[in-house]
Amino acid sequence: MTGLRVMAVDDEQPALEDLAYLLRADPRIGDVLTARDGAAALKLLDRAMADGRPVDAVFLDIRMRGLDGVVLGRLLTQFSRPPKVVFVTAYEDHAVDAFELKAEDYLLKPVRPDRLAEAIRRVCAGSTGIVGDRVEHDVDTIPVELGGVTRFVTSNEVRYVEARGDYARLHTATGSHLVRIPLAALEERWASAGFLRVHRSHLVAVRHIDELHIDSGKCVVRIGDTEIPVSRRHTRELRDLLVRRARKAKSE
Repeated sequence: MTGLRVMAVDDEQPALEDLAYLLRADPRIGDVLTARDGAAALKLLDRAMADGRPVDAVFLDIRMRGLDGVVLGRLLTQFSRPPKVVFVTAYEDHAVDAFELKAEDYLLKPVRPDRLAEAIRRVCAGSTGIVGDRVEHDVDTIPVELGGVTRFVTSNEVRYVEARGDYARLHTATGSHLVRIPLAALEERWASAGFLRVHRSHLVAVRHIDELHIDSGKCVVRIGDTEIPVSRRHTRELRDLLVRRARKAKSE
């Protein structure tokens, strides 16, 4: 393949045509399929799978007649090879649904070319062997609200996470964001991205740890100017992990 094979789904013909036009204008896109509703999209996706040319990503409106985008997104997760999903909507109130479905991005209409280009970049980063020879690791994203505007924070921006009941506060180098996601859910989802639970109320990105101190049996890690307690049950796991990382870095 010379580019991504994608599908645009929207029940409004002008919006569908505009999105398809913008997708075709991106050099990373090789083929664009279109569908006016969720049922038609499923038929096209099934046909593409049967032909041995599965769709890599679906750019999906949410509020559609019949099968809406959220329901269709859930159905796509059941595919043997699920396509990446990017929601394209005029509404901001489905960002949590996007996170739960592990959507690559969440674009608000009217779609800006620069935001669409960023969404395509995220799709490419999670699709190995499609665009060029470079293989990148999948980067997870979380929707956050800033002044009434929804944007996405990537997992590699997050330095550590604090539990806030059923919420979690994400700390980055430039600030923090409160999101409606339990810490346990992030622990499970980000384990493969280098995050480790060090305390009942803290999850840390191991790569951002600057120092580890053990004094009188109490362990803390420092990330930037912040000291984070490490519970006794997690101390050995964290220490061993840091030692392994240091040895690997030295050998390289």
